[in-house]
Amino acid sequence: MATFSNKSFIKYDDYMTPKSAWENINHYIPKDKVIWEAFYGDGKSGEYLRELGFDVIHEPIDFFEENRGEIIVSNIPFSKKKEIFTRLKQLGKAFIIICPSSMVNTQYIRNLFKGDNEFQIIIPPNRINFVKLVDGKIPEGWLDRCNFDCLYYCWKIGIDRDITFL
Repeated sequence: MATFSNKSFIKYDDYMTPKSAWENINHYIPKDKVIWEAFYGDGKSGEYLRELGFDVIHEPIDFFEENRGEIIVSNIPFSKKKEIFTRLKQLGKAFIIICPSSMVNTQYIRNLFKGDNEFQIIIPPNRINFVKLVDGKIPEGWLDRCNFDCLYYCWKIGIDRDITFL
């Protein structure tokens, strides 16, 4: 049986959002709201949203210290998702956040949104293939394939259905 006790894994949060992820949900993002793409990454996510016609605030600032825009649309650092979703709920601001599908089964999400009829999920047509960065560069041999499924977690967006399949 294989063991991982002698392996060391380095955890990275630098997975950049491809333009296709925002194109998938373009028609669900409110056009009349200023978007705060709150997690800067390589800066391209904000560019992609602007190219799709949205008014976007996308600057390398601290999400936990700032409060910008009218709606947050972002791919967050997954290692901080509990803290981020707690702050999102505290801000009371509408959001569309990309996160792993397994998160829907966590106690903190259940407790945070239990009984909340404004919490909705959009299921993409296929896996979102993020671009991995290590020290600001795509690592050699990176195949641009994701090995887990993600969903769009939405709050206060007003979609017609609680679960939407794309």
